[in-house]
Amino acid sequence: MRVEGLLQGKAVMITGASSGIGAAAARLFAAEGADVVLMARRKDQLTAVAREIAEAGGRATVLAGDVTDPGDVERVVAGAVEAYGRLDGAFNNAGWATAGTPLHETDDSVFERVIDVNLRGVWHCVKYQIRAMLAAGSGGSIVNTASVAAVLATGATASYIAAKHAVVGLTKAAADEYGGQGIRVNSLVVGSTLTELMQEVLADIPALEEPFTSRSMQKRMAEPAEVAQAAAWLLSGRASFVTGTALPVDGGWTAR
Repeated sequence: MRVEGLLQGKAVMITGASSGIGAAAARLFAAEGADVVLMARRKDQLTAVAREIAEAGGRATVLAGDVTDPGDVERVVAGAVEAYGRLDGAFNNAGWATAGTPLHETDDSVFERVIDVNLRGVWHCVKYQIRAMLAAGSGGSIVNTASVAAVLATGATASYIAAKHAVVGLTKAAADEYGGQGIRVNSLVVGSTLTELMQEVLADIPALEEPFTSRSMQKRMAEPAEVAQAAAWLLSGRASFVTGTALPVDGGWTAR
């Protein structure tokens, strides 16, 4: 007997899909039966991920763009609907961070960049994704990547902590506004994860590896695929009564 995948037959948009958690999610969602739409700025890397998915028997559409540009986001959502007839789910995972600079020394341009990618980017995505889901009239599910910095002062930069706190608030507000129309919106409180961005941060400040690891009860960082598994569950029908939540995927960091 054939067992259907967790996301069988769903069309799912993924941002930040060129590497790290986003690329891991693209591979996993496709393996679980989803048709995936991959968005990030780096088209060459998106194409490589899409090629892997196709070689494994899945379907992926590459639509490069920048989540900080509302026109790009609108175009990618429209492209998802054009490619697959609808948008059932979205994993808004694109993010950017810096480390090691105190608030009073942070340049305004850095603050703006952190807010643009981590908050405005999610705002643009949720806005246009919900429009597409409402137009289809069949509901949907959205997952936004937050962070342990969304619920704690983790030692990350103040601008990043502020942005991720706002992502959780935006998620709750959207879940409340559209729950009656069958659209679920959740966030992931992600702990330290071995992504490309994390590797860049550790290359700049190696001393951060110990606190990033030791705060987890499991005394390690997550693999990107472990975070992707949580997103897949939230996007699936198995999480049908879960909305407005900030789900910890942090090795127990926030449980202390």
